Amino acid sequence: MRFQRRKARRELKRQEKVKEADDFEAIFTYEHLYESYKKCLKNVRWKASVQNYSANAPVNVCKAFKELHEGKIKVRKGYEFDLYERGKHRHIRSVHIRERVVQKCLCDYALVPVLGRTLIYDNGASTKGKGVQFARNRLQAHLEKFIRKHGSDGYILVFDFKKFFDSIRHDIIQQVMEAAFTDSRIIDLTMRYVQVTGDIGLGLGSQISQTLCLAVPNRLDHMIKERCGMKFYGRYMDDGYIISESKEQLKECLAAMKEICSQLGLNLNEKKTHIRKLRGGFTFLKTKYHVMPSGKIIKRPARQNITRMRRKLKRFKKLVDKGEISMRAVYHSYQSWRSHIAPTRCFRSRRRMDELFKSLFNVDYKEGFACITKSYKMA
Repeated sequence: MRFQRRKARRELKRQEKVKEADDFEAIFTYEHLYESYKKCLKNVRWKASVQNYSANAPVNVCKAFKELHEGKIKVRKGYEFDLYERGKHRHIRSVHIRERVVQKCLCDYALVPVLGRTLIYDNGASTKGKGVQFARNRLQAHLEKFIRKHGSDGYILVFDFKKFFDSIRHDIIQQVMEAAFTDSRIIDLTMRYVQVTGDIGLGLGSQISQTLCLAVPNRLDHMIKERCGMKFYGRYMDDGYIISESKEQLKECLAAMKEICSQLGLNLNEKKTHIRKLRGGFTFLKTKYHVMPSGKIIKRPARQNITRMRRKLKRFKKLVDKGEISMRAVYHSYQSWRSHIAPTRCFRSRRRMDELFKSLFNVDYKEGFACITKSYKMA
């Protein structure tokens, strides 16, 4: 009886906090839609479709407001195209500005406030204040705490989901939405955006897809943290890790994970899911980690990361000579890569890459952007 009373109090407290986020009328106000429209302009003002929408923005936002409250909102598929990133095929579904404004409002004022409350802290993807660097910092913190408590003789389970976005089941999303929301109009609108992508899976390029892909495996996160009692656990979208002093404990945890994943319709990638010794080294989010016998943690960039950048610089050289790309874009791309690998132990790699940059473009990167502007016309 005491448990039931505590459960009822927790549910009442939750309903009070998410009251506004579970009300269709309170979410889709004109003010919220217009604020979402202004956020959607970031970095895409140059697009013709965005400029056409912005030319008559108050009227377009008002039209969306009326269609939503009259139940006449149309959900379109959008523009679809394929990308090949690092040899991987990715099918992208680009969302038009009309759809993006409504999706932004739905996510920012309903899905994120409600579903975000249930996520564990160590889930570092697609959340404000978090990201790739947050996930790496959490792994660093978990390793340091584990080494202080158990030493460097431990094991890590690194796992990866196979075709994560493409395998998300719509019936699981329906269950998640019905458990979190009571307003049927919010559930119906969300499922309309989900079902437009097909019978199964979610499309890349949509904020709703990013948010729901965090919520669907949330049951797995809580199982590992609470039922298995694994404190040193973290996940970034489809990549995750568990650290333990016992290899057998990780094997039991992996068996429990497979059971939950089968219920959620997720598939673990057998090639990228393995248990390793901490001293043997492992890779997480394109960074290689080595734990020394003394407990020191050494981070190095993955070899593929360096090879890919060398090839990219050589392609940039050809494009600059043809006038198809500006030196400004090359400089910023290279500067971004150097900042990306800066937290790792990569002095020699950066020095050799600087030498390649100088040999290709006949300028020294260390002299700064001002030197480059003298040698090339800035487009």
